[in-house]
Amino acid sequence: MITAIVNFKLPDGTTREQARELFEASVPRFEGLPGLIRKYYLYGEGGIGGGAYLWESREAADRVYSGEWRKSIEQRYGVAPTITYFDTDVIVDNTLGTAAAAE
Repeated sequence: MITAIVNFKLPDGTTREQARELFEASVPRFEGLPGLIRKYYLYGEGGIGGGAYLWESREAADRVYSGEWRKSIEQRYGVAPTITYFDTDVIVDNTLGTAAAAE
C-alpha cells in the first residue's frame, strides 16, 4: 500500500466552510474508486487544502492522478497540486482495534 499526500493553495480568502463545500462536491468522484482504500480531505493553516489518500498500489494512484485529475484541481483551485508518495508498511486502526503490516 501507499499513501499519497496532495497539497494545493486554496483561493485567497477561502474559509474552512467554503473548503468543506468544495470538498463535499468532489466526494462522488472518489466513492467506489478502484484501488482507493480511504481518503481524508485536508484544510490547513495558510489556506492550504489537500487530501491524504491510502491506495492499494502506486499504479492505482497513478491511474487517478492523470492529466484530467490534475486539470480539475487547477480549474477548481487555480493552482497545480503537489503529490508526495509514501510506502505504507504498517497501519494502526484504532476504530477497528487492529495493527498490522500492510500487504
